Parts: sequence; structure tokens; C-alpha cells
Amino acid sequence: MHIDPKKLAKLAEDYTAAWNSKSPDAVASFFAQTGGIIINNGTPWQNCEGVAAMASGFYADVPDLHLTCDAVRAAGSHVLYMWTFTGHDATTGNPLTIRGWEEWDVNDDLTVQASRGWFDSDDYARQVQGA
Repeated sequence: MHIDPKKLAKLAEDYTAAWNSKSPDAVASFFAQTGGIIINNGTPWQNCEGVAAMASGFYADVPDLHLTCDAVRAAGSHVLYMWTFTGHDATTGNPLTIRGWEEWDVNDDLTVQASRGWFDSDDYARQVQGA
């Protein structure tokens, strides 16, 4: 499978916009119905409903979350989506700047079948505490 670079850029742009819309369903719409995501080898969120629940959790923790796409790359049906999000922790009010990425396995229609997300959870905890 070869992903057209223009379609890949559009996918990244639209996915970023979905996160910035603050709509969990908009985020989940990029996933295949049977797709899912796992973050930092934690508990997987399965299907679109699970992905929406994951996004809802991020919005609850960081209500002013703003995502930017730092880079996107493809190799066959595998995509690397690198991101930074900023915002403030809902409990402490401390500012956050978190960098990470998602590794996607995409279907022919460019929906995400599987996503493995990564970020530095220790750094996240330090920023939440204001350290």
C-alpha cells in the first residue's frame, strides 16, 4: 500500500482539527469501527466508543487542550503521527506542553485500525505538579 503524500497531509490536518474541536466523537471518527488505541502500553480502548472515551478523558484532564501536528510519515500502511499538545491541568491549573506520537496501522480507506500512542508520563506528572 502506498499513501499519497497529499492524502497523508490531509489526514494529519483533519485528525489534528478533530482533537482541537473538543469532540470525542470527531476523534473516534478517524478509527475503523473495530479499531482501537493503546497509550504507553496501558489498557487498550477498543472500537470507536472506546476511542471516544479515551479522548473524553484527555479533555477532562486538559480542558483547553490544543494539539499541533509536528510531523507525519508513512511506510506502506503504517503511519507515524508526531504531535505536541498544550493546555492546563484541570486540577492544578499548571501549564502543560507534552510531546509524543501515535503509530497507526491504517486500512485502505485511511481509517486507523490500530494506534499505539506514546508520551513521557513522568514528564507529564512533573508538569501537572508544576515542577
